[in-house]
Amino acid sequence: MYSNNKLSKAVRLAIAFGAASAFAGAAVAQEAQQEEEESAKVERIEVTGSRIKRTDLEGALPVTVIDREMIDMSGQLSVSDLLRGTTFNSTGSFRPQSGSSAQGTASINLRGLGADRTLVLVDGRRLPKSPSTGATQDLNSIPIGAVERVEILSDGASAMYGSDAMGGVVNIITRKDFNGVEFNVSMGEASVPKEGGDTESGSVVFGSSTAKTSLIGGVSWNSRDIVFERDYPWVVPGSSVYGNNWINADFTGAFSAIPGGCTEQNFISTTIAGQPRCQFNFNATNANEASTRNESLFIKARHQVTDDWQVYMNASVSKSGSFGRYAPAPDWAPVSATSVNNPTNPNAWFYNPANPNAVAFNPAIGAPRDIEVYHRYAALGNRDGYVNNEGTDFLAGAQGMLGDVDLDFGVRRNRSKTYDIGYNYIVRSTAWDYIERGIYDLQRPSQNPEEVLNAMKATISRISFFNQDEAYISGSFDMFELGAGMVQGVLGAEYRKEDYQDQYDSLSEAGQIGGSAGNSAGGDRTVKSAFFEALVPILDNLEMSLAGRYDKYSDYGNDFAPKVSFRFEPMDGMVLRASWGQGFRAPSLDILTQKTTFSAVSVNDAQTCAVLGSCPVQVDTFIRANPDLGSEQSDQYTLGWAYQPTDWLNFSIDYWNTEITNKITYFSPATILNRLAAGDALPPGIGITRRQNGSISEVLAGYGNEGVVNTDGFDANVRTTFDFGNLGRLNQNLQIAYTRNYDEGGRNFVKDPGFPQMRATLQNVYVFGDIDVAYNLNLIGNSFRCGLGQTPGGAANRNGCVNLANAPRDGNWGTYVTHDLQLSYNLPWDGKITVGALNLFEKLPSLRPYGGRDYNFDLYDGWGRQTYVRYSQTF
Repeated sequence: MYSNNKLSKAVRLAIAFGAASAFAGAAVAQEAQQEEEESAKVERIEVTGSRIKRTDLEGALPVTVIDREMIDMSGQLSVSDLLRGTTFNSTGSFRPQSGSSAQGTASINLRGLGADRTLVLVDGRRLPKSPSTGATQDLNSIPIGAVERVEILSDGASAMYGSDAMGGVVNIITRKDFNGVEFNVSMGEASVPKEGGDTESGSVVFGSSTAKTSLIGGVSWNSRDIVFERDYPWVVPGSSVYGNNWINADFTGAFSAIPGGCTEQNFISTTIAGQPRCQFNFNATNANEASTRNESLFIKARHQVTDDWQVYMNASVSKSGSFGRYAPAPDWAPVSATSVNNPTNPNAWFYNPANPNAVAFNPAIGAPRDIEVYHRYAALGNRDGYVNNEGTDFLAGAQGMLGDVDLDFGVRRNRSKTYDIGYNYIVRSTAWDYIERGIYDLQRPSQNPEEVLNAMKATISRISFFNQDEAYISGSFDMFELGAGMVQGVLGAEYRKEDYQDQYDSLSEAGQIGGSAGNSAGGDRTVKSAFFEALVPILDNLEMSLAGRYDKYSDYGNDFAPKVSFRFEPMDGMVLRASWGQGFRAPSLDILTQKTTFSAVSVNDAQTCAVLGSCPVQVDTFIRANPDLGSEQSDQYTLGWAYQPTDWLNFSIDYWNTEITNKITYFSPATILNRLAAGDALPPGIGITRRQNGSISEVLAGYGNEGVVNTDGFDANVRTTFDFGNLGRLNQNLQIAYTRNYDEGGRNFVKDPGFPQMRATLQNVYVFGDIDVAYNLNLIGNSFRCGLGQTPGGAANRNGCVNLANAPRDGNWGTYVTHDLQLSYNLPWDGKITVGALNLFEKLPSLRPYGGRDYNFDLYDGWGRQTYVRYSQTF
């Protein structure tokens, strides 16, 4: 808590201007050095969404603040875990997961608009993109021990910060002006998995300051153990056709098991549609949660050179790593009619008397013919993935007065690199050759000679980096006087260079690796920006803010983003606010610079099928960068009302509306064919080339600009503060996010599986002497059980849904509620012991298959009750 005699005013302003903490009881004001001076002195501070320093938190934009105390009260061990639980992260966000190409990264997704439309800042400067994605920012690169507070601007802000700020801005403010030493260490365990999910974290922060110089630094670390699918109580054996099966090369008939080839570990014999099938239980070896570890070191220094000028420096080094495991590699292989590994060949090895595992040939199989085999290369071992990320960030600048102008300028250099190594993948050309010639025994994979397996095995690699250099300057000044007060202004400019590379190994690039996919990309660009902002007092109780920003990109073009906002205080304690602005999202370097890749894609095209005499058919597809790709555009506006009728109650409600046009969309071969069949136009650079006979010669697939997203909703906040005198103090904070509409392509996605309409948190903090008790309630709203195109039925999946064309959404997937509890005791020697539990009553995630997993991995977790103990010591 902050404690000074400005507390009542600070609380009122924080609520009135939308800066209510996302966790209970955070009143944002600077801690007093001397109470008597502070009562007379009104401090001017800069809040996310504006570069003009204002009195306390006054402003016209909705900003939510999570302070250091509330970070500790949350029980979370990382910045990504902290933000994932906020109501603004309405549809969940990406987190570390085994088997993903971005295995160790974590992001934030405001309004459900996507992590690539959410901007993350550190101390007001843009966090570089993750090398693993090229398009989103990695929250795991930010040490939670270095964080003083988090500010969330739930409004578009391209006029201030440029690209990506469509859904909003998250500004991570790091610590400053700290004296002494602070040590934290914690341990936790998860209740649901039989093994895994345990956590460790800690930090050491030191600081010292004199009248002219301040220095703060520290180290921060956290880790979480891997969790395997088999250790969850709800997991059933996985089932994949990539076990040991074959099908006719023209895809007539049905899949059938390789004769006698389903006896080894994790292979499961079954019968589907009257045919014997050999499935593979991938859940026996798959990891669900990747193990993660994050380590970082940071330092900040500031020195007052003269009465008017100071220099400052920030530096950090971070390392993170993760380990994930996926089941042995699956792949298909073409097999000719005469191969000894072809079940339709009566002379195949499966039926050879010299084979100790021989079975009898079944004449019902029919005449020898070409087939395709769908095989799990279990003998090669599990696919293990190790990802290591390294990052350095250095910033140096100066701030001071030049005449009547308050200048701030500096330079920054950031380097991020990722090493991704995968073991036990397949060299496809070798595997296909060995299967065709009978060198590899399909029937008994584990009995193949070691030299055969080693020749088929590959270690794959992916080395990526994202480098960012920037220089910036801004000046704030008083412009001229109006009847209601001084007009304040800010002018500034920025220069940024981005250099990106994502390099896969040569075999992966050539499409020769089975059980993996990916293509390289790389390039650089510069961004030159100029911006302005003005605060205009129209009346004593009415002010207007104007802002605009011009960004010139060296690759795709330029954008201008304007914004205007109003703040009106009709009576003491009540504020009405409104804003309108435009924004943009520049196409990211990963899709602008991707290398052209080839793929043989199966499609249903009437003309090609007629020529070749079968359907579906595989067509040559080239996925390439689109040189004509442009930026996405957005229009957004907000309306808000905040009121504090009493000293113990304050509340606010904001309506927001965002429209995105010129959406960056991936056009697959199937999408391209459907668009052409309907007579719809395609974006430039996307299309199909046909031969004279009408069949497809090639497909040019990739990204293009097309589509509109319309979304709107409400944010509400209610806070109460009760002082019981000698019996303690109770602070409560209710935060609600309600999405009214999310329309894309003429369909409202709200309440589809994975898109809840409402999220809410209720935080309660009771302080009694040396004891602090925190209780939080977290709610994720209900959704339809079956999405559009699905309906409850008989032969259904686990949710009781079957696919049916044009079926309406139906059923109900219930509201998800968890409870957190924390108890802290302040010790006489400046120590603090804390015990707590997240998800106290062990609520299981909503078990609906989603994205290839048993539940929505972005929205829920499978850890169950997470108990933890933490010790803190200050010196």
